[in-house]
Amino acid sequence: MTIRFLLNGETVELQGVAPTRTLLDWLREARGLTGTKEGCNEGDCGACTVMVRDATGARALNACILFLPQLHGKAVRTVEGLAGPDGQLHPVQQAMVDHHGNQCGFCTPGFVMSMAVAHLNGDRDHATTLAGNLCRCTGYVPILRAAEAAAAAPVPDWLAADGAFAAGGGDPIRPASADDLARAYAAQPEATLVAGATDVGLWVTKGLRDLDPVIFLAGCDDLKGVEETAEAIRIGAMTDMNTVRTALAPHFVSYAEMIRRYASTQVRAAATIGGNIANGSPIGDNPPALIALGASLHLRKGDARRVMPIEAFFLDYGKQDRAPGEFVEAVSIPRQPDRLKCYKLSKRFDQDISAVCGCFNITVEDGLVTAARIAFGGMAGIPKRARHVESALLGQPWEAGTIRMAGAGFDADFAPLSDMRASAAYRLETARAMLGRYFAEDRGDTGTVLEVSA
Repeated sequence: MTIRFLLNGETVELQGVAPTRTLLDWLREARGLTGTKEGCNEGDCGACTVMVRDATGARALNACILFLPQLHGKAVRTVEGLAGPDGQLHPVQQAMVDHHGNQCGFCTPGFVMSMAVAHLNGDRDHATTLAGNLCRCTGYVPILRAAEAAAAAPVPDWLAADGAFAAGGGDPIRPASADDLARAYAAQPEATLVAGATDVGLWVTKGLRDLDPVIFLAGCDDLKGVEETAEAIRIGAMTDMNTVRTALAPHFVSYAEMIRRYASTQVRAAATIGGNIANGSPIGDNPPALIALGASLHLRKGDARRVMPIEAFFLDYGKQDRAPGEFVEAVSIPRQPDRLKCYKLSKRFDQDISAVCGCFNITVEDGLVTAARIAFGGMAGIPKRARHVESALLGQPWEAGTIRMAGAGFDADFAPLSDMRASAAYRLETARAMLGRYFAEDRGDTGTVLEVSA
């Protein structure tokens, strides 16, 4: 396997490297580029952030869970390659100096790289951009001031060289299309599929697992993107979560806002909607929303395809309705009025795992509930509908008494566990409160945890 990419403007060609060697380890050990730091080694702290560009644009990614084969055909910039050829500082580097944005400096390279990507992309939502970068000593105010100060500066000319890079076609470990993937996976159904590696990466860095064989999906461009028709919104399995958020924002506002709290900018830039579904996590944030929207899952094995309601995919904890050699091709959401509300409960607002994620899609006509789809993560071993609650709502008047009556159905629908994130009793009480919140917001009593009022 040959891997070709640009590193700080220079061509790199690697042969014979382990397919699960991370960019972070390679940069530090093989190239001596130690500005990219190892902090958490699981994509949470942002100290290892690098800039990765391809034909689709620039992204900030965590090098600690980015495998070298995922870089084939791309351009990588580390903090060592951010300044100009004559030592000119990038505008965000200069702004960090001017606004005293660092103290110990350990986290600073990661912050600078996240800021540089946002600067290149014209993204001025700095609080969201930097939510995946952690700093213990400086505090965030001077860093945010630096990001704001640099926003209007022009993009340096020396970054223009990082464009598309012709690296050659695919191979069995890196299929170049869904057809190639279908053939490769049929030949090796025991292989581990690697999409964004935001979950699989931790199997290596934390679980110390040897993944062999491995099939990398980054080259399957026909599994990426969002297609909208009059009937449905179809999202390719390899579509990253930042793209999903942008595409769904005009249609399902609450879903898109929930995605903003889905990990960090770096993780969302790598994580794919298909990977989030296929790993079958009971606390994944996408499945409850998709179940509530009545989404369908598209699966493929060889040349055979099938479609199922997404809730039918999750059979039991760690078990999905997916045969050996079968992969998720897409998910489609039927077009509908936006009645969806998603409520994510976690200990932190940004970049945290849900204790409970509840999604509600309730239709009310002439004061009566005519349809209801309610789904939760964190309440069972799989993402699951609250069918007793749905049944209790159907045909009933849309009023407070109905909400109280229907809330009793959660005890029949779920028997959640107690763990470090929440007790079973708290989870059940939270689910009832979320239903009440949906009703209150539907009646115009809106609010947000980001606003504080006396």
